[in-house]
Amino acid sequence: MKQYLANHVNADGGWGMHLEDVEKDHPLATGARERLLKLGGAIGAPQWGKYWLSTLNLYEWEGVNPVPPEFWLLPDWVPFHPWRWWIQCRVVYLPTSYLYANKCKMPLNPLLKELREEIYVLPYSSIDFVANSSTVAATDLKRPYTPLVRVMSTVMRAWEIYLRPSWLHNQANVAVRDLIRREDENTSYNDLAPVNKAFHTVVAHFADGGDRTAVRRHWAKLTTYLWQSRDGMTSGGTNGVQLWDTACNVIAVAEAGLARTPEFKDTMQKALEFIELSQFQEDLKDPYRQKRKGGWPFSTKANGYIVSDCSAEGMKATILLQEVYGFPKLISDSRLQDCVDTLLKMQNKDGGFGSYEKARGSELMELLNPAEVFDRIMVEYSYPKCTTAVLTSLSHFRKHFPTYRRDSIQKGITVAMDYITNVQRPDGSWYGSWAICFTYGTFFESLASVGQTYQASERVPRACDWLVSKQMKDGGWGEHYSSCEVAEYVQHEKSQVVNTAWATLALMNARYPRAEVIEKGLQLIKIRQLPNGEWLQESIEGVFNRTW
Repeated sequence: MKQYLANHVNADGGWGMHLEDVEKDHPLATGARERLLKLGGAIGAPQWGKYWLSTLNLYEWEGVNPVPPEFWLLPDWVPFHPWRWWIQCRVVYLPTSYLYANKCKMPLNPLLKELREEIYVLPYSSIDFVANSSTVAATDLKRPYTPLVRVMSTVMRAWEIYLRPSWLHNQANVAVRDLIRREDENTSYNDLAPVNKAFHTVVAHFADGGDRTAVRRHWAKLTTYLWQSRDGMTSGGTNGVQLWDTACNVIAVAEAGLARTPEFKDTMQKALEFIELSQFQEDLKDPYRQKRKGGWPFSTKANGYIVSDCSAEGMKATILLQEVYGFPKLISDSRLQDCVDTLLKMQNKDGGFGSYEKARGSELMELLNPAEVFDRIMVEYSYPKCTTAVLTSLSHFRKHFPTYRRDSIQKGITVAMDYITNVQRPDGSWYGSWAICFTYGTFFESLASVGQTYQASERVPRACDWLVSKQMKDGGWGEHYSSCEVAEYVQHEKSQVVNTAWATLALMNARYPRAEVIEKGLQLIKIRQLPNGEWLQESIEGVFNRTW
């Protein structure tokens, strides 16, 4: 981990969000401290940073904007009830509301006292933490609090101090702890992602004691997020990408016509077995969880969460192997029908599909966004990527099962296409949301899957012309991650294999007439391929929440 930090320290001596134990006069620590103090000290940490600092007894909970557990006792019909929030948002504010309500913090020790004096501009004892509850360094502030958030914070602080009855607080505390425990059990203690996983582990420590079963089970699963990169120890955004990578690899091999060749047949059989094991065959009793029967997760079944595009790709991979290439029917027709049923239930009012769930709240909920460093996190949104995955998967399904829910599937495809066309930008591109960025959003085959190609559509030529306008001199495409932040295309200084692959796939799916444009891109991909068949990691490829 120290190696990773050393390899990624910025020229100014700082990092984004890191904490590591070295001597205070170590060059890494010295540079980081200098940079931190230039930024105004730890008092400028955004909200999630203040949670961790408070838990470590390096900040005072009184200086954290309220996260009252009573939110979870509101009637479900309340428009801003947490169950309406995007899942990645609500699973963070669930455990942090417990930590906040109970003012959980480590006992003060000599090391913490020393750190208190190192990370602030003023002496710790002289800091007015309450007055700095909304102080965030300019470098970290992506979305400032709205006036509504500021008013609500003031009201909630007054509620806590003067109005809240102790019995209600105790009831909320118990309810939140039960919800945290239920989340742990529903995910086999993996939890959804590393952020809430870490918070859940800390909650278990304070709530259940360091030697209890929940703590031990959490510790056992922490390593599922960690992996050794060439730069050192780092963490994944989930407990893996197993199902997603397996399904995508199957689709690639199958569409290349190689699924039953001697070199790939056994591999495809094992992949199908894994896909079968990973499918959800039951819904959870949890009333706040999206129906998942028939769907697939992003990583493993133990993770517990259905994802729309992963379900779509899982079903598509299954159909390709079982129906097209004649592999053994490990997944029955009824289980594929379950997937279709669940996907149709996930379609949003605008015709699109979100990531984990059907949208439950209005975009106006962003007025309550308290995170400061993330945008568009309060509710589930529709995405071109997820919508295309579901649309193309349903198209594949109906080719092989034409009589099952024919009208419902046709309606789902029609309104999904309406969404896709409605969110196309005037220049012909689409914002990608889950990767970088416009190249990614434009490469999907949704239009081609319903017969709209370059010669048979008004929109496809615009998309192709936009893509071709971004081709670089070496024949490749390269898009910089900052496209996601500024919501406009930003050219990378160097072409990227991944962007080039997306662009050439888009042009091929669209039947773009100028073959030489596609060939130049393919040549660049061939040149970058190593003798063992792989391509090296180049620049960052994936982002979300308009950050990286």
